[in-house]
Amino acid sequence: MVTQGASGGGSGEEDKDAKDFLDKIGQQVHDQVKNDAKTYEGDLKGSLTSATLSGGERADTADPCNLKSKYTELIKANNERNPCGNGKDAKNENVKRFSDTLGGQCTHNRIKDSTSVTVGACAPYRRLHLCDYNLETIDTKSTAKHDLLAEVCMAAYYEGDLIKDHYTPYQQTNDSSQICTMLARSFADIGDIVRGKDLYLGYDQKEKDRRRKLEEKLKEIFQKIHEDVMKTNRKTNGKKQALQKRYQDTKNYYQLREDWWYANRQEIWKAITCDVKSGKYFRNTCVGENETQNNCR
Repeated sequence: MVTQGASGGGSGEEDKDAKDFLDKIGQQVHDQVKNDAKTYEGDLKGSLTSATLSGGERADTADPCNLKSKYTELIKANNERNPCGNGKDAKNENVKRFSDTLGGQCTHNRIKDSTSVTVGACAPYRRLHLCDYNLETIDTKSTAKHDLLAEVCMAAYYEGDLIKDHYTPYQQTNDSSQICTMLARSFADIGDIVRGKDLYLGYDQKEKDRRRKLEEKLKEIFQKIHEDVMKTNRKTNGKKQALQKRYQDTKNYYQLREDWWYANRQEIWKAITCDVKSGKYFRNTCVGENETQNNCR
């Protein structure tokens, strides 16, 4: 528990509250990851203008918020491409993202690495119905790093839109919670899935099978990205050796996935906040008290 005014984060400044304290710790972790991943960003950064969406449609835009019409066309042509599924939960009822419709999700067989019913983590209500269904059907082509960005942006866009609509009733009754915070948490959930760090196994066997299928699909995609990164052309022997050492995991591709997420996370954040017209989330990052106040950015 962090008290107001407590010093933390190693900056020499006083923390306004617990969130400010955790933000500073997060900044330190982010800076370390940034320093480690920056060297390889150019090899992993995707480009929406180079992406081909499933169905052969070119993205043809650098702004993820301009892809809405193309997403709509894709879903009309194939409803299985809807990132949010059919809008039904495991009980075949309309999804309610912030209500306890499925009961607690703390049992050891639903949370990864939990070995006891009394020890482990609990999945938050919003996590039970994440909009990521489209990621299961991505084609693995030579443009994998670009296509994955377009598909993750598509998932993020619909996740943000659904969070915005479903969260409104709760925002009216709970002033301490903000839409930007909800979006940031879902953004982190998507990041966990992409990086292979998702702890939620699923509500029932059908959902568990779907989550396993998604993980296998992501491994296929990162295998393709790994092959492209390791190509000898355009790389010196020193760079090739550094890449081979950093990305030697060819089973789960955890480091490669971590670095891909870092390289592309800014565009994905834009996508999840496309339809948010106001709000602030991040702490002050400039001299003075100016804060990011629009689109949760």
